[in-house]
Amino acid sequence: MAPAVEPHPARWRILGFLGVAQLMLILDVTVVAIALPHIETDLGLSRSALTWTVSAYTLTFGGLMLLGGRITDLLGAKRVVLAGLVLFTAASLVTGLAGSAGVLVAGRVAQGLGAALLSPSALSLVVGLFDGDERNRALGVWSALGGGGAALGVLLGGVLTAGPGWPWVFFVNVPIGLAIVVALAVLLPNAPASPARPGLDLLGAVLVTASSAALIYALIAAGGHGWLSAVTCGFAGAAVVGYALFAGWQRRARSPLMDVRLLARRPVATGVFLIWMATALMIAVFFLGTFYFQHARGYGAMRTGLLFLPVAVATMAGANLTGRVVGRWGARVPAVAGLLVSAAGMALPALTTRPVAVVVGVAVAAAGTGALFVVASATALGRVAPHEAGIASGIVSTFHEFGASFGAAVVSSVAAASLVGTTLDGFTRGFVVAAVASAVGALVAALVAPR
Repeated sequence: MAPAVEPHPARWRILGFLGVAQLMLILDVTVVAIALPHIETDLGLSRSALTWTVSAYTLTFGGLMLLGGRITDLLGAKRVVLAGLVLFTAASLVTGLAGSAGVLVAGRVAQGLGAALLSPSALSLVVGLFDGDERNRALGVWSALGGGGAALGVLLGGVLTAGPGWPWVFFVNVPIGLAIVVALAVLLPNAPASPARPGLDLLGAVLVTASSAALIYALIAAGGHGWLSAVTCGFAGAAVVGYALFAGWQRRARSPLMDVRLLARRPVATGVFLIWMATALMIAVFFLGTFYFQHARGYGAMRTGLLFLPVAVATMAGANLTGRVVGRWGARVPAVAGLLVSAAGMALPALTTRPVAVVVGVAVAAAGTGALFVVASATALGRVAPHEAGIASGIVSTFHEFGASFGAAVVSSVAAASLVGTTLDGFTRGFVVAAVASAVGALVAALVAPR
């Protein structure tokens, strides 16, 4: 019998540092949302540049995450974690120093690339350092970072933007990132890379990321050119062709980026749909809400951040409640209930844009989206074989980031009149679209979600 392997003595300290690093990646979506109106004013950004400030990060993060996992297998988790963290930290410095839209968006792309390397390699280390019940506890801590990141992001974004200014939304990552790099370089074991030496599907990564970028560009362009314009339809068509080429290539590639056959399985497809819907709705809410409070109502960044705290708390409460019942009720009931609750919450600010109605309605909707996050993961990962769990988790994480890009792009076009003007009509249309999308999503979930 092989001797038992002694657990790493610093595993819990390593988990702490990796957890803070992962928290930075999550924060960089919501913390930036609160700062967007100030960035717009200081840099003179257009509506499309504002949208790309969110979408460039989430699109690169999601599009290259599976490739990051492959690189981790090839080079070893320690090297990839440190490389990703150094790149993310350096990109945060560049983004904070940005004086133009081009530098800002380029910095966000570089942050997304660093995140795509860091996140899957960090999770790989967590899985490898822990075993048995300890692994379950460690993964529970890891999963809890999502809701905590949303809660901390809205408040931290308000504090930093109202205090030292919006560049510190990015600068704050620099000292934290450098400290974590030094600590992990010392603490992490030098584990060997996988002997299988899997290949890198660079073409697949380029196809899926470029196709998603074309789709996001089409959605952003719709706000200025029209939903049926040549520009919108042309880029949307290019996205469809790109996705078709990606699916075909994945069947031929020696080391495919993802097993597209998994998407044909009902539980996985349902989970992907739900995580995509949940993230799109969540980002749409942050995008609409932060501009409504700061542009239409003239509230400061700090006050806006505090008004969003009930939203973050409701998200975590919805996730916690659903985690307790999804095992007994299955996926269909909580998925449909979460989407209906989200639709009801979005309907309130669609009827009246009074500040109290917006806060209450968005908080109710957030409870519904919080439920969707739990149902999505449980559905997509609950019925896959152990050797498929890694790729299925990567697919879910990828669509999590794509949902954020999609939500920001759609809502920026629907609410374009309010984002660049003084009317409230755009905000109303944005909430109407979100409510209708939630209701339609509930119908889809009722039909496809497994019982």
